[in-house]
Amino acid sequence: RVDEWTDVDRKRVMNDIISTMFNKKFMEELFKPQDLYSKKALRTVYDRLAHASIMRLNQASMDKLYDLMTMAFKYQVLLCPRPRDILLVTFNHLDAIKDFISDSPGILNQVDETFRRLIETYNCLSDGEFQLIRQTLLIFFQDMHIRVSIFLKDKVQNSNGRFVLPISGPVPWGTEVPGLIRIFNHKGVEVKRAEFSTAGNYITPQREGSFELYGDRVLKLGTNMYSVTRPVETHMSGSSKNLASQAKENIAPNPLAKEELNFLARLLGGLDIQKPAGGESGFRLNLFTTDEEEEHAAQTRPEELSYKVINIEATQEPGRRAELSRILGELDVAEPRPGSAEKGEDLLALMDGL
Repeated sequence: RVDEWTDVDRKRVMNDIISTMFNKKFMEELFKPQDLYSKKALRTVYDRLAHASIMRLNQASMDKLYDLMTMAFKYQVLLCPRPRDILLVTFNHLDAIKDFISDSPGILNQVDETFRRLIETYNCLSDGEFQLIRQTLLIFFQDMHIRVSIFLKDKVQNSNGRFVLPISGPVPWGTEVPGLIRIFNHKGVEVKRAEFSTAGNYITPQREGSFELYGDRVLKLGTNMYSVTRPVETHMSGSSKNLASQAKENIAPNPLAKEELNFLARLLGGLDIQKPAGGESGFRLNLFTTDEEEEHAAQTRPEELSYKVINIEATQEPGRRAELSRILGELDVAEPRPGSAEKGEDLLALMDGL
């Protein structure tokens, strides 16, 4: 509820979450070559990041937020005109994040450093490698068909939760507008042309998006989809419920996922959780119109789709505790924060509930 928190609170929440998401040690581990995370591991990472500040969400609101984010990202990856544009989508994400923390130079430097690592790591990849990345991401999301009202209203998603590919608009950069067939002989010389009509209204893009630290990305995928104020709801389609019933990944914890989460606990510093100073209990974010709607959503959500918390013990051994203390020291952000509690509070909050 907007009337229960101030701009200072809002800025603090954004600073806490963004500084946690882009801390140096965490980014170093994410950039190491590795297999794709399991769905359960990804969800747990997402839970910890979402609760890295004084903001708190209960299970139903967290489920809704996760559904919105995963479907929005699936939409962006699916509709990329060419595989390499996945990088432009990521840059749009980071450009928006930088706007949130434009007056916090310490955190801004963290994001810029991640920006540079993305450019260094991915700009040199071939189109085939980007196609492999895109296909890997789409395979991860292929069984997720959650209906989102903002997509349904814009007619980019069908009632069964599947996205609609456009047949109009700009063609991928470096390609031509369809409608012409060229025929060549065995020597590679063009001998004939034929034209055909297309169902869509295609246009040639005026320029390619910038892959540099600063610049016009041209591509709008990955920019703010809430620029028009409207309520956003998520609904499980019938096919999604059936698929979820068949897939039991979310019922029995995956051993690999637990191993990943234990590593994440070591990475983020699994220290004892400390309560905020001064009796501060934080505020609760409700993504539903009323508390009753939130409770109803929690009760009606299929059990197969509910994400259980995996308890992680990462503080028992003295040697490991010393290592975690050292890691935690590396993750501290020396950024002044009005009304902040102890240093490292954002990282300790990450482990809340583990």
